[in-house]
Amino acid sequence: MPVHDVPEPEDHREAAAQAARSLQGLSTELTARVPRLLEAMRSVGTGLELHSTLDRICETAAELADARYAAIGVVDQERDGLSDFVTYGVTQAQAQRIGRLPDGHQGLLGALVRHPEPVLLGDLTTDPRFAGFPAHHPVMRTFLGVPIRVQGEIFGNLYLAEKNGGAEFSDYDLHMVRVLATEAGIAIGNARLYEAARQRERWIDGSVAVTTALLSGGDADDALTVVAEQARHLADSAAAMVLLPAEEGGLEIVAVSADDPSESLGVVLPPESPVVARLLDGEAVFIGDPAGDPLMITRMARRYGPCMLLPLRSGSRVLGALATPRERGGKPFTESERTLATQFASQAALALMMAETQRDRERLAVYEDRDRIARDLHDLVIQRLFATGLMLESAQRRSVVPEVRAGVGKAVDELDVTIQEIRTAIFALQQGPAEAPVGLRTRVLREINTAAVPLGFRPAHHFVGPVDVLVGELTGKNLVAALREALSNAFRHARASRIEVVVDATAEMADGSRGVRLSVADDGAGIPEGGRRSGLRNLERRAESLGGTSRCGPGLGEDGGGTTVVWEAPL
Repeated sequence: MPVHDVPEPEDHREAAAQAARSLQGLSTELTARVPRLLEAMRSVGTGLELHSTLDRICETAAELADARYAAIGVVDQERDGLSDFVTYGVTQAQAQRIGRLPDGHQGLLGALVRHPEPVLLGDLTTDPRFAGFPAHHPVMRTFLGVPIRVQGEIFGNLYLAEKNGGAEFSDYDLHMVRVLATEAGIAIGNARLYEAARQRERWIDGSVAVTTALLSGGDADDALTVVAEQARHLADSAAAMVLLPAEEGGLEIVAVSADDPSESLGVVLPPESPVVARLLDGEAVFIGDPAGDPLMITRMARRYGPCMLLPLRSGSRVLGALATPRERGGKPFTESERTLATQFASQAALALMMAETQRDRERLAVYEDRDRIARDLHDLVIQRLFATGLMLESAQRRSVVPEVRAGVGKAVDELDVTIQEIRTAIFALQQGPAEAPVGLRTRVLREINTAAVPLGFRPAHHFVGPVDVLVGELTGKNLVAALREALSNAFRHARASRIEVVVDATAEMADGSRGVRLSVADDGAGIPEGGRRSGLRNLERRAESLGGTSRCGPGLGEDGGGTTVVWEAPL
């Protein structure tokens, strides 16, 4: 079983030239196979997707060397094992029976990971480095292996086994596979660059989506859920969680994107957790196996595999953390993924800060407007009503007609009641958010007043039925969020000059049941063809989660111009 140790030049072109020169002077048999080699090199160089490139290299190498089986073992970042194993010739049914893929820590494959060099064996089972096959593994004897280098660094090894016809792999096979491996290294390098560019583009798009969601003025919980959903998708993780500081200390999971989010939502990582301390210090934590890592002290860690825990940090302030765990046994996060995820978390934290500042600015504008209204009511309206009441009392005393005296007295009493109601309204305007009433009517009015600042006018409103009594807390919360979304769309997209809001707690649903209906009508530009529908989809999801519906119709403008958003849910 001869073992050929052929030096591998670091430069791809020099390696290809040296390998080609080594073909000169060989037999006519090899010369006849050169066209096949050139065709194989051309085939390997097509395409840019990394995994399909590896599949193509395996298939091409097997055809070139007339081998039944081929594989590429991708060396992991630590250079002591395999992070991926791509095969050709092994059926899916065989792979399932074999079970786990080689990890490259032992046996002949492990030796080639630690010492990457060309190997040619007549019977690999007699090699001292051979550690046996797992159950259901196909029989293999003849073996050829060459390293694949990308930009001078070992990417992995190309393996061929079982030359057809029972023959052994020859020196000719080794020479040609080495040339093919050099071309494969170039193709893999291009595919990796392309994959890295696409990966960066996806993370950038995700950051833009998160920033847009956070700054759209929508519900804060929904915005945090968008952060989790984007992080889960981009990191290819089993779940993603946003954690914010809990009142009792530690970090609480406040938003989850997972197959079953209820399992994690509301879980608090205690302040004594080493991970919490590092995150609150602004340090990213990367864990390969949470179940066995001493940093993880919660039971939830046992469900997952490799995990990134990233601080949501803006400047010196840590707002919370983002966790993206993969399934148990999943691939570790690469250095590139860690870098991109850290940048994503920083962008999300900055967007959170900006959204918080924007909400503070909007609240300040509302409070200032409320103070002005309260002053005007107190200094102007009440004083005029009081003076009018004095004038009526004077007229009452001078009148000699009993009916007139009684009518004027009733008017004065009504004025007193009106003055008391205005004083109550002034008191409500001067209350802070924690003291304000929490009824649905009040929350709807608060949203309308908040929207009046960017709109430049106050939308008209109308309530039908006892909304505070009939509408439950969950439905009311979603109705207010739907109102906020609809008013935001009217301001940002419709450029409306008139808006009417109606909350009807006596509405009848399509199935005849009782429900609450929110209508927001405007005279704006309407919904453009092909325009974005993310806001409308949010309204639909909210309604459907409660068993209701959401739809759009003609607006208040001429000939039905503008838009009317109708959102309804059962009581």
